[in-house]
Amino acid sequence: MEVNPNSQQSNGSSVVPNALGNVQRPGEYLRQNRIAQKRELIDAAQDLNIPLKTLTALEQDNYKALPEVTFIKGYYRSYAKYLKVDATALIQRFDEIYENDTGLLPNHALNNSPIKIMGKLPGSNGDRNKKWLKRGLIALAVLVLLAIVVMTIQNWSSSKSDPEELGSVASDVEVLSLNNATAVSGDQLELEFNRPTSVHIVDSTGKVLATGRQSATVKLNGETPFQIRLDDASAVSLTLNNEKIALSPYTVNGQADFRLSR
Repeated sequence: MEVNPNSQQSNGSSVVPNALGNVQRPGEYLRQNRIAQKRELIDAAQDLNIPLKTLTALEQDNYKALPEVTFIKGYYRSYAKYLKVDATALIQRFDEIYENDTGLLPNHALNNSPIKIMGKLPGSNGDRNKKWLKRGLIALAVLVLLAIVVMTIQNWSSSKSDPEELGSVASDVEVLSLNNATAVSGDQLELEFNRPTSVHIVDSTGKVLATGRQSATVKLNGETPFQIRLDDASAVSLTLNNEKIALSPYTVNGQADFRLSR
């Protein structure tokens, strides 16, 4: 049989028992009714959706382990309705004994109470604001990522533009192209480009034949040996006096820097 340490104890009060009969405490009264109805405490806690620890403290009239008065009365009403007993007498008895019996003010609230003071509940305005801020930051990050993806696609599309358009643009940015095709003496160099790249060519006399970024076919005349530098050797096809010159032997890390003679 369950025993309530608070049952049948005198509290020094002269209050005459009322509708609760000889039971002086509301929690003990509810406990006895529950036992009479052959209900287990854990089942009652689950049915009422009240923590077992809280319902135990309620039956033991252990008000120091419970939240403030308003919530205790709410528990009493719910429990009384569940057991089909009169809640009015319970609340009246609670009001009569609470302060004298516990020495607590009616508005006490413990830090370990299962119910927190309003404004500190999970899901309060502060928590909701944090959630919305987090969602906003996530949405902003997604938008930035989408913008980066769109820009990447646009740049990739631009790089795949028509080769003729690419050639015309590259020609607009040429730094210098010295074409002395009108010369009738010396050796002839011819450079063809499949994409723009920078070149620098000097003949044996020290004359600069071509320098800067090139994109179109260049024909040059000068005296061998030529000092040739190509920033992107794979972009150039080179011939000397109509003889094609292989650039791979002179290429290191994509660049070619070598002397060429006939």
